[in-house]
Amino acid sequence: IVVESFPPGRLTELGLDRTLRDTIVVSITPYGQDGPLAAVAGSDLEVTAASGSLWLAGEEGRPPVRTSQPQSPYWSGMYGALGALVALQSPAAQRVDVSAQAAMTTVHPPAPVWWDIARDEHGRTGPFLLGRSNVGSRFRNLWACADGFVSFAIQGGPIGRHTGRMLAEWMAERGTVPAVISAIDWDRFDNTTLAQAQVDELEAAIAPFLRSLTKAEFFDGVVKRKMLGYPVGDASDSLADPQLRARDFWRSLSPAEGLPPLPFPGGFALFDGERPAVRRPAPRVGEHNAEIYAEAGVGSDELARLRAGGVV
Repeated sequence: IVVESFPPGRLTELGLDRTLRDTIVVSITPYGQDGPLAAVAGSDLEVTAASGSLWLAGEEGRPPVRTSQPQSPYWSGMYGALGALVALQSPAAQRVDVSAQAAMTTVHPPAPVWWDIARDEHGRTGPFLLGRSNVGSRFRNLWACADGFVSFAIQGGPIGRHTGRMLAEWMAERGTVPAVISAIDWDRFDNTTLAQAQVDELEAAIAPFLRSLTKAEFFDGVVKRKMLGYPVGDASDSLADPQLRARDFWRSLSPAEGLPPLPFPGGFALFDGERPAVRRPAPRVGEHNAEIYAEAGVGSDELARLRAGGVV
């Protein structure tokens, strides 16, 4: 399997088509191997914008915002890996053509589907949820707490009603339950029919309670009461997370020769109870060219010719 991200047509220009004719080639480019944008270069920001997913990120009424960590390499890499695994099932060599733009379109799959079916354009909702109301009301999903933010929403259904009932009991344990909360019959509560003014009144009563809790206190209470809710973790929370540590997720590895070891994320899954080891740091540019091209049938003389021509 060869994974490459040259501009479309570059493998042919380099004369590698024949060499790679019996090889699965995974090509990952901003816009794919054909179409009007195939030859156009694009960074993560351009690809994310072209996919439509950037339009949905951020606060209502304000410009869209990008995530701090580029996402398109992860999404296109994921689809490239999946494509390679599918290609391995074929008796003939396959060319896997991955468009980062198309990959990023799947980040928010309901948006293009809703537009296609109902011509309903989703917009930026910031900390609010869509799809919880039959009358157009919106519900807050991100709330300030004592040391950051938590994810919580007023919901109906069996688990939503249980969560609301437990919230009222939790409030009572810590002081006073606001009248608007204590007046709810949680056995019959239906959030889908609440007018926006009713939602706003409920959320105004809940907000001070959540602001009084730390993320750890919130999550401990949620787990204890089997409620819906989760703290919004940052990088330091992930590193300290007891669940990840209990499953031995973090690997210790020196990022380069002479540097002290640092914690690195381990494999995404356990295989027969074992997490795949991080065998070595990220390779230097060209570090393993000889081994990789040898596997593709490129001998030392041919590799020397390619090097002399500035190809590799």
